[in-house]
Amino acid sequence: MRTFQLSESNGKQSPNVAGFYDPRTFSVQYIVSDPETDQCAIIDPVLDYDEKSGATATHHADELLAYVREHNLDVQWILDTHPHADHFSAAHYLSEQTGAPKAIGGYVTDVQELWKGIYNWPDFPADGRQWDQLFRAGDEFSVGNLRGQVLFSPGHTLASITYVLGDAAFVHDTLFQPDFGTARADFPGGDAHQLWQSIQDILALPDETRVFTGHDYMPGGREPEWESTVGEQKQKNPHLVGTTEEDYVALRNKRDSELPMPKLILHALQVNTRGGRLPEPESNGRRYIKIPLDTLEGAAWD
Repeated sequence: MRTFQLSESNGKQSPNVAGFYDPRTFSVQYIVSDPETDQCAIIDPVLDYDEKSGATATHHADELLAYVREHNLDVQWILDTHPHADHFSAAHYLSEQTGAPKAIGGYVTDVQELWKGIYNWPDFPADGRQWDQLFRAGDEFSVGNLRGQVLFSPGHTLASITYVLGDAAFVHDTLFQPDFGTARADFPGGDAHQLWQSIQDILALPDETRVFTGHDYMPGGREPEWESTVGEQKQKNPHLVGTTEEDYVALRNKRDSELPMPKLILHALQVNTRGGRLPEPESNGRRYIKIPLDTLEGAAWD
């Protein structure tokens, strides 16, 4: 199975993009680097978690660090596109290892406030202080000489953002590969109308813009893929070609009503709303995950 692929720079204002696929969570992690300066950002890193044993590990994050060392890269940012529902974020661990600041969309405070209630955390600070930088729509940043821009991309979650770095757009769980479709919009705070508009904002980028997705589920048993272009999404994505907003919302709502919740959503959100920090150890030195019962719809009994 393909678990690594390098998308090389196309020239000025075009990054090298190294994609690392995690078959366990179907997630893609990225190292985005400026070939002129060897400075880079890490996007959506995975902290390993085995829900059956409760074990955590840093195998995937350490793979990213090994790539950074091998290529003599300087990490400037640890970026998350949103608080993930299907894997733990390794942002905190990688920030500790590299000294690079952690960043996410500032709208994460809305997600924190929502899940603060779900987890019954009356004293939880839902103000985003768990990150070093909170980006807003239209904010600009840089990785070496690469110019970066932030798009607000709600719909999948309240806080989802897209990072555009040069000719590369990191669209998290908004779009999947053109042969698969688009992301679900039924998580707490999700909205199919908002997701449609977020997709239109991404499709307004130049057709040659490289599109890097947050997951791939290997439809038809093909090898994992995570790169396309805006032009390919317009021409081939079955959820978008010839579709109106009303048709899309109806399709999305019907499809989502048939999907079970991700198996790690209740585990992951209490880590990821903390910026990737695991719960603090209790008096016996062990950390504990809190699972609220009878809270979310979407139980799959069969």
